Amino acid sequence: MVVSFKVFKKTSPNGKITIYLGKRDFVDHVTCVEPVDGVVVIDHEYLKDRKVFCQMVCSFRYGREEDEVMGLKFQKDMYLASEQVYPPQSKDKSSSKLQERLLKKLGPNAFPFTFKMPANAPSSVTIQPGPEDQGRPCGVDYFLKSFVGENENDRSHKRSTVSLGIRKIQYAPQKEGRQPCTIVRKDFLMSPGELELEATLDKQLYHHGERIAVNISIRNNSNKTVKKMKAMCQQCIDVCIFANGQYKATVASLETQEGCPINPGSSLQKVMYLQPTLSSNVDRRGVALDGQLKHEDTNLASTTLLANPDQRDAFGIIVSYTLKVKLYLGALGGELSAELPFILMHPKPDGNKLIREDSQAAVETFRQDTIDMDGPNCKNSEDPVFEDFSRMKLQH
Repeated sequence: MVVSFKVFKKTSPNGKITIYLGKRDFVDHVTCVEPVDGVVVIDHEYLKDRKVFCQMVCSFRYGREEDEVMGLKFQKDMYLASEQVYPPQSKDKSSSKLQERLLKKLGPNAFPFTFKMPANAPSSVTIQPGPEDQGRPCGVDYFLKSFVGENENDRSHKRSTVSLGIRKIQYAPQKEGRQPCTIVRKDFLMSPGELELEATLDKQLYHHGERIAVNISIRNNSNKTVKKMKAMCQQCIDVCIFANGQYKATVASLETQEGCPINPGSSLQKVMYLQPTLSSNVDRRGVALDGQLKHEDTNLASTTLLANPDQRDAFGIIVSYTLKVKLYLGALGGELSAELPFILMHPKPDGNKLIREDSQAAVETFRQDTIDMDGPNCKNSEDPVFEDFSRMKLQH
C-alpha cells in the first residue's frame, strides 16, 4: 500500500526560510521524550555569508500581559537547545526516516535538525483566561525558532525569522494503579458514637470524556443527622515558580438530598456519577487546559506524571485531580469530607488505526499523526502532504 505522510510547514515573512515538521505533538514517556526532528529549507542567495540557526524554546507565562508595568514582565523563556543548521557543522549526522524522505523531496537547499528535550521539562499547559481577559494566556508553551544571523545570540529580524508552536504531551500509562478507596470518621464533642463515610472509585485511571462513578457508603452511629451530600471533581494546579502557587478548581459537581436525611442509627449506600469536561467549564477563569495549538484539540489538562515528584521543573505547571465527597450535617453538626485522587488522561493512540490510503489523501482531512513514520506499513511512503502551520487562538 502506498501511503502519503502529512508534514507541517511554516515560512518566514520574507519567504527565505521554511521549517518542516512531521508532527507537532511530542510524547513524554516520563523517563524520556521523543526527539524533535525536522528540516529547514533556506535561500542561499539571501544568506550571503550569514548563518542559519534553529532553537527550541520553552516559554512560561505566569502573569497577565495587562499587569506588566515599568518593565516588569511575567514571562520566562528557556532556550532548551540551539543548533547551527547552515553551514552544517557535522556531515556525518544521522537522520530519521522522516528527514531522509523530506531531504529527498525538498532538494539540496534542505538541512535537517534534531533536538532532544529534557526528560524533566514541563508539559504543555494553558491556564484558561476569563471572558474579559486579553493578551496571551498564562501557561507553558514550546516553539521552534529558525533565523538568520552571525551567531546564535544575535537579535533576529522578524522578516527572516520563522517560529512555530509544538506541544509536549503525555499519554495514560498502560497499567492502572490500585482502586482508590478511603474511610473517614467524625466524632462529636459531648455526643456518643461517630459518623463514618466510605468512598470508593470504580477505577484509578479515566480517559477524557469518561464518566466517573463514586460509591458512597454512610453509617451514622452518632446522634447527628446528615442533611445532604455533594460530590466534586477538583482540578489541583501547582504553579511551581511560586512557593504558594497551589489552588483548586471544581470542574464537575453534583449535590443531592436523595436518601436524606440520614437519621441517627441509619445507613445509606449510593453511587454518584460525575463527568468533568471542558464544555461545562468553558468560561471559568483559572482552569488548566492541555497546551493549545488548535481549538478542536483543546480539553481539560491531563494529569502530570512525574518520575520523581521532588525533581519538578521550577518553570512548570503540575496538574492533578481529586474527587471530593462532602456530607452536610447542619449548622451545629458541621461537615465531613473525604478525598480520592485519580488520573485523567488521553489513551495512547493506536498508530495502525490512523493509516490512510494514498488515494484518499486529496479528499480526507488528515490528523497530524496520520502516519506512524516508523511503522511497518510505511516503508514505501515517499509523497508528503504539506499543510501550512498556523496557531489559532482559543475561541469560546
